[in-house]
Amino acid sequence: SSGINAECPLRPGGLRRAKRRNMERIVLACGGTAVNSFDDITPESLGHAGLFYEHVLGDDKYSFIEECDNPQSVTILIKGPNKHTITQIKDAVRDGLRAVKNAIDDGRVVAGAGAFEVAIYQALQEFKTEVKGKARLGVEAFAEAMLIIPKCLAQNAGHDAQDCLVRLLQEYKGTDKPVGLDLVSGEAMLPMEAGVFDNYCVKKQLLNSCTVISSNLLIVDEVMRAGMSSLKG
Repeated sequence: SSGINAECPLRPGGLRRAKRRNMERIVLACGGTAVNSFDDITPESLGHAGLFYEHVLGDDKYSFIEECDNPQSVTILIKGPNKHTITQIKDAVRDGLRAVKNAIDDGRVVAGAGAFEVAIYQALQEFKTEVKGKARLGVEAFAEAMLIIPKCLAQNAGHDAQDCLVRLLQEYKGTDKPVGLDLVSGEAMLPMEAGVFDNYCVKKQLLNSCTVISSNLLIVDEVMRAGMSSLKG
């Protein structure tokens, strides 16, 4: 870094040889405008940051800009003992940020911990009584497929999947609220009260994708069956 005007009480500073990507982020964080020369500096082109300092981490030197008035860009510093750990932390942070973004864009959320799938299963079981013929078998298969999510949650948490599923279904019938699985105890819980949610757009895409994939598989089966029949003839 280099001082621009040592006599100014606000002690303005600047960065030289900054990467273009970092320069764009600094502008978003501090405000102002990026300039290529001292001659182009004007009061309107200056941004503001309450604290600027350099810090050495390992063999690299980093510039930290903090206490910005209205930052539109931030950087998350991730530390770890090895590259694999850092990659896992980075993926977890990215997934969390994407989940928050989806919730803000959707403007709504759905109950998590498998409660959404359990509710669909119960609704399809009630709807099945109104369906006749082979279509009823399709409704039953779709309903059973919805329970894969709570089963996987139970297995990943080290619980018996069937026991957890039975408790969830029994608990759901006794209340009008969504019931999910507590991964710690293996018991039923109310995810809305526990703050466990899923993204609306993710569940919407799940329902659309599974329907399309199932239909495509059935079409392939029909084509293969027709091909085998023609060979026998």
